[in-house]
Amino acid sequence: MCRWMAYVGTPIFIEDLLFQTGHSLIDQSLNAQEVNTTTNGDGFGVGWYGARPFPGVFKEVNPAWNDPNLRALAQQTKSGLFFAHIRAATGTPVQRTNSHPFAYENWLFQHNGDIPDFWKVQRPLTQRVSDEYYQFIRGSTDSEVMFALALTYGLRNDPIGACARMLAVVEEERIKAGIEEPATFTAALSDGSTIWAFRHSSDRNSKTLYYSRDRDALATLDDGYDDLPGKPVVIASEPLDDLRDEWVEVPESSVVIAGGGSCEVVPLPEAEAPA
Repeated sequence: MCRWMAYVGTPIFIEDLLFQTGHSLIDQSLNAQEVNTTTNGDGFGVGWYGARPFPGVFKEVNPAWNDPNLRALAQQTKSGLFFAHIRAATGTPVQRTNSHPFAYENWLFQHNGDIPDFWKVQRPLTQRVSDEYYQFIRGSTDSEVMFALALTYGLRNDPIGACARMLAVVEEERIKAGIEEPATFTAALSDGSTIWAFRHSSDRNSKTLYYSRDRDALATLDDGYDDLPGKPVVIASEPLDDLRDEWVEVPESSVVIAGGGSCEVVPLPEAEAPA
C-alpha cells in the first residue's frame, strides 16, 4: 500500500517535511512501519499551491529516494498547502499517469488503499462517471476512478457528501461483484485552501492515518531543523518523527478538515448510492 502526507499552514519549503523529518515520507518509501509493504518505490508525486488558483503537480515512476529532480524541486518550492505521495502499486501498471496526486482544476486528490479485484467493478464504476469528468481520466487506477466519481457526485460543492456517495457506490458494486475483501479509502483532497482527509473501509479496519498540530512534533533529533511556523496541520499515513505523543490517530470512518489555522474531525456520514 501507499504512504502520503499533506500540509496546510504558513508557507514552508516542501523539503522541510518531505526530506528533513526523522521518519519523513522519503524514509517511509524505504522503511514504512505501519503497513505490510515496507518499500514504496513504484512512483511518487507532489502537488502544491502557489500564487495561482490551480496546483502544480510533479509525478514520476522512479522511486522517490532516488530522484534528484524531486529533491531539487522540494528545496526551492515554498507552499502553504501541499501533498506528497509514494506508491506501492496494487495491480495496475507503474506509469506516470498512475502516480498520485491527481488534479482537476483547483482540486488535488491522493489515496492509500484499494478496491480489491478492481477489474471486476472497473466497467460499472467507470460507466457511472459523468462525461464531464470521464474525459480527464488518464491512468488505470481505482484511485483516479474514485476521484472522478466523487467529482460526478458533487465534490466541488460538497466534498464530504460527494465522497460518502462515491463510497456507497463502490460498496454497492463490490458486493454485487461478489468481492469479499473490503475496499479501503484513506485519502486526502484539497481545493487550495482546505484539506479534507478521510479514513474509511468496508470492514471498519482502515489503513492508518494521523494528524498533528504541534510544531515540536516535526523537530529532528539534531538542532538543524526549525519548528514549523504559525499554526500548521500535518496529516500523514504514519507519524513523520518519533514523537508519537504529538500525533493523533484519526478515528474510523472520520474526516479531518484542516485549513485557516483550524482543524476538526467529524464523522463520515452514511450515504445511499446514487442511481
